[in-house]
Amino acid sequence: MELTSSSSEDKRPQFGNRLLTDADDVFEHNAWDNVEWTEEQRAAARCKVAEAAENRVDDSSRKHYEDEAANYWDKFYDVHTNRFFKDRHWLFTEFPELLPQNQQTDSPNGTHPGGNDLEKAAESYPGQGARYRVFEMGCGVGNTIFPLLLINKNPDLHVYCADFSPKAIEVLSSHKDLDRARCTPFVCDATAEDWGTPFPEESLDVILFIFVLSTISPEKFEHIARKSFKYLKPGGLLLFRDYGRFDMAQLRFKKGKCLDDNFYVRGDGTRSYFFTQGNYRKL
Repeated sequence: MELTSSSSEDKRPQFGNRLLTDADDVFEHNAWDNVEWTEEQRAAARCKVAEAAENRVDDSSRKHYEDEAANYWDKFYDVHTNRFFKDRHWLFTEFPELLPQNQQTDSPNGTHPGGNDLEKAAESYPGQGARYRVFEMGCGVGNTIFPLLLINKNPDLHVYCADFSPKAIEVLSSHKDLDRARCTPFVCDATAEDWGTPFPEESLDVILFIFVLSTISPEKFEHIARKSFKYLKPGGLLLFRDYGRFDMAQLRFKKGKCLDDNFYVRGDGTRSYFFTQGNYRKL
């Protein structure tokens, strides 16, 4: 089914509007905006985290998981190739900036004919003729990209997507719904000095990081933030969603899986960091 703005809003109210007034409704949504933990609950969560951190991964193994990160994600996509393309119902609710009516272009009334064939042939990089450009770093196999392209029929839009797993880009690129005229996938390691992007600096309206930074060593966050903002136009947006501190996924980690403070390795070798709002506001 093709998503529309109204249908996504019907599915789930936007953050700030999900108020739990009746305890019997607690399972109606996967998040509520007005739930405050008791100090007893916070203390129990801190205790769980501290217990898991008592026996940390040794330095040699930590380096191994850092050096082999791309290989572990390649293996992940090899194993789960047929289980992808989940419908992110929350995508346009939490990020209404991605809806076509909210995309501000430099053309009158936000419309543009998309350029003629001669103009497109003269492009020095893919998407140069577009007036609204979105880039997702850590796109995986396209769980954000395909809904984004589906809901945005405007030829004004060009979407770039990158992942450091060649397998993920291979799966995404082979998908029958990928429109190469409107989407450019490429392999990129966000921690590298040279991203090798197909677009120049200060050319993007939006950069997306959805459950991506958590897979990367925290000491690399500042580098990634600086690189990202070099590619944004003045006034561009960086949209972020990731795991929160004391998420149940964090509290389930046992001893021997902790790499660093609030940073863990899963059984399949992939990693996960858990944020506070202060973490990314500082970035």
